[in-house]
Amino acid sequence: MKLLLYLSYDGSGFCGYQAQSHGNTVQQTLNAATEAVFGHPCDVTGCSRTDSGVHAHMFCATVTGQGGTPLVTTIPLDKLPAVLNIHLPDTIAVGYACRVPEDFHPRYSVSSKEYVYKIYNAPHRCPFEHKRSWHIPQHLDEDAVAQMDAAARCFIGKRDFSACMASGSEIEDRVRNVMSASVRREGNYVYFTVRADGFLYNMVRIMTGTLLDVALGKIPAHSLPERLASLDRRAMGRTAPAEGLYLHRVFYNDPSVPGYVGGDDREC
Repeated sequence: MKLLLYLSYDGSGFCGYQAQSHGNTVQQTLNAATEAVFGHPCDVTGCSRTDSGVHAHMFCATVTGQGGTPLVTTIPLDKLPAVLNIHLPDTIAVGYACRVPEDFHPRYSVSSKEYVYKIYNAPHRCPFEHKRSWHIPQHLDEDAVAQMDAAARCFIGKRDFSACMASGSEIEDRVRNVMSASVRREGNYVYFTVRADGFLYNMVRIMTGTLLDVALGKIPAHSLPERLASLDRRAMGRTAPAEGLYLHRVFYNDPSVPGYVGGDDREC
């Protein structure tokens, strides 16, 4: 069988999700945990390649035997998260596990993803937000947040987002469909939430940095459509740091995934 795991993690101590030769990653940690539980090496495939320092509230990963062979286990699915969590560090937790068809892919079967970027907006830094948000000491008042929210809506739509992609990226197809984008304030926190059918390298971080530059008067909000149309990364604002970025939700529109409700996206 093929398993689908629903998990969350604090990415501050990892060099991103994808396994690599240098540095500890989420995938390598999951590989070690699944091998310990199932007694043999497994193939673990994630729904996204989050960068170093990026977090996930909800992340999906499939587990099969090595080489894609079906997984065999006597552990009940409702007990599996607890068993896996014994072998995982405190910064990663599996919350749910279910069986999926062999042709299901956690990345390519995704219909959309939602990211949240968290800004801690207070005069002084908070030690509990270290590596978990972007500290901006300049006060973003109600008008500034409203400007950010209005500017965020300029991102909505299907277009070439080359202007919101890190320089040097080799991605050729740069067209993405942004379904929603908004900014809100809650106490000392400002949240940018964006949902799309896919994201380019550093796309959300560039969007966030651009919105902050709008709030600080460095970029006129009315110029965003023209800047996006330029397809030039230099036309946009700064790149926000990784520590404030969270993969918030993953959606599947696939009737083969357990829990699917006809006509609605499957929320992971």
